[in-house]
Amino acid sequence: MQENGYKGLNHFDDRGAARMVDVSGKDDTVREAVARGEVVMQPATLELIAGRRAAKGDVLGVARVAGIMAAKETGRLIPMAHPITLTGVQVDFRLREPDRVEIQARVRTTGKTGVEMEAMTAVAVAGLAIYDMCKAVDREMVLGRVRLVRKTGGKSGEFNRKEEEPWDM
Repeated sequence: MQENGYKGLNHFDDRGAARMVDVSGKDDTVREAVARGEVVMQPATLELIAGRRAAKGDVLGVARVAGIMAAKETGRLIPMAHPITLTGVQVDFRLREPDRVEIQARVRTTGKTGVEMEAMTAVAVAGLAIYDMCKAVDREMVLGRVRLVRKTGGKSGEFNRKEEEPWDM
């Protein structure tokens, strides 16, 4: 593996071909991941969202449902992600004046593989839903900074992003 540069990348076999990791030998453990991202927008767009005055309706309500649905579909969207049964998905938002909505997703399962991809997918799709709901008034919105904040469970243990704590949800 070392000579072809794929050492440590478990979605590649020793020849460099893509593969889905076999998790059948792993123990079931409680696993949780928290991810975060943001949508930056014009201040007037944030005011529309905060005042629930967007023409398409409840922006954050729709984005929350979109994020939950996306987490459940991650195994179909990300080629090497396992389809897994989720035991909990929470998507929440914080309005940050003057110009952004922060998004956080917390995803849980008891199983053989983690839920980091599900949490980040939830955040990304919730952000896309915000864009879709508000694009008529602000096409310059930017979805970004999607990142893992915390991960627990499994053989690799715990990960905590330095200087960033998950919100209470």
